Amino acid sequence: MKINLSTAGQSVAPFLVIGSGIAGLYTALKLAEIDAVTLITKDTLEESNTSYAQGGIAVALSPADSPELHYTDTIQAGAGLCLPPAVAALVHEGPERVQELITWGVPFDAEAGTLLMTREAAHSYPRVLHADGDATGREITKILAQRVLAHPQITVKENHYAVALLTGEGGCYGALVLAENGIQTSLLAEATVLTTGGCGQIFTDTTNPAVATGDGLALAFLAGAPLADLEFVQFHPTALHLDGAPCFLITEAVRGEGGILRNQKGIRFMPSYHEQAELAPRDVVARSVWSEMAKTGADHVYLDLSLLSADLIKRRFPNIYETCLRYGLDITKAPIPVAPAAHYMMGGIAIDLHGRTALPRLFACGEVANPGVHGANRLASNSLLDGLVFGHRIFEYLKEHPRTSPALPPELTAVFPTETNPENLTADRLALKELASTHLGIIRRAEDLQNAQRLLVPLTPEAPRALSRPYLELQNMRLLVRLMLNAALARQESRGSHFRVDYPEPDPAWTKRIVLSAAGIDSIPADQPFTWPW
Repeated sequence: MKINLSTAGQSVAPFLVIGSGIAGLYTALKLAEIDAVTLITKDTLEESNTSYAQGGIAVALSPADSPELHYTDTIQAGAGLCLPPAVAALVHEGPERVQELITWGVPFDAEAGTLLMTREAAHSYPRVLHADGDATGREITKILAQRVLAHPQITVKENHYAVALLTGEGGCYGALVLAENGIQTSLLAEATVLTTGGCGQIFTDTTNPAVATGDGLALAFLAGAPLADLEFVQFHPTALHLDGAPCFLITEAVRGEGGILRNQKGIRFMPSYHEQAELAPRDVVARSVWSEMAKTGADHVYLDLSLLSADLIKRRFPNIYETCLRYGLDITKAPIPVAPAAHYMMGGIAIDLHGRTALPRLFACGEVANPGVHGANRLASNSLLDGLVFGHRIFEYLKEHPRTSPALPPELTAVFPTETNPENLTADRLALKELASTHLGIIRRAEDLQNAQRLLVPLTPEAPRALSRPYLELQNMRLLVRLMLNAALARQESRGSHFRVDYPEPDPAWTKRIVLSAAGIDSIPADQPFTWPW
């Protein structure tokens, strides 16, 4: 649906940030050093993927480590699709960004004044900082949210849902927003930054919270900004699979500390799949778990913590220990039943090294964006660092390029999808999640992808009389699943998290990134950065 809004009498504020994970909170704090910022979030300030991040933040701060080693590990995990300049920015600028968090008061775990670091999958060295054991994201969010709320240059609007980006001749001018009371309003800005996170909720089993419905991806695409690498969804190998319990992340750090994966027969299986065993890249571990489940007909495997002392488990993983205990499982005495679950979107809005999208005055960073850092398979605990580094790069760009308040065109356009019956939201959402889980999961094949495309043809019902967040979320999710199906069908190889049984090997001809836009599907070489004329 397309609507036009008059700009008569409208004023333009300096900065609009949409989203409140680590990328949104941090970017808002930095931009506030330049000028006033409005930050909107569709739920509360603390509800984001960041808050649920357990493992930590990967950064080369140890004297025995180096950004070069971190670079090598990231490139290798990305399976040939990482953009080297983006990875170089991540690993070399990351230490300064994390030191900034420490200065701001983020309480990373330490002992006798020395930061404690753990090792996670595909890292060659222990470089993952954590806070309160396994509550790193929550602790970072707490500190950043406190600073945002106290900052005189930042206005926070909770329970404000971005319906569509406002565009006109010359680019993006802000967003059409739905407030909690159902009133629509236009928030105009000289620069808009999307930091809305991922899309795990399109799957039945996910470690993501309810807010992760891919809204920012849909907003950008409908406004004219291309998306890239949507076929690459990371499935975390170890999510809690216990009757009556939520799909709860069991951080990779548990395996880093000595946890062992066993099948239904009690046999340790990872050494037979990869030389790094439990610490192999996440895509390898997830497929291996899936394979063991398929062999035994079981819906889970077990994560055995018997090599860890009860004291270590309670001290290092208090959140996991307490959550499992709440559902009757004492992980100091019994293994954890686990299964893979959707966890992270490696693809996203195509951005350049300054966080700029193809649409002038629209920026993006964090999980919603794709600077080329993660390639086909994200290195564990690089996600929080990604949001910091590219949020800071957006800040640097806007600080260094003098801004003039743009002349508003007579009208602005807002585009959002309206393709399902608003009376069937719950049933339609469940059906969509089942379709995505069945056809876009860990194992894919052409026939399944094509069947899903046929099942998900756009509908043209009458537009709803009143827009609502649940309705708009479902429309965005449907659009995103269609785009992901297109990308997964186009990539005729297996690479990283994208595995096709009909094309089971990587193909050098596919060392390129798939780009989706309103014009269709295109591709660029993996080592070519995105560039825009503005």
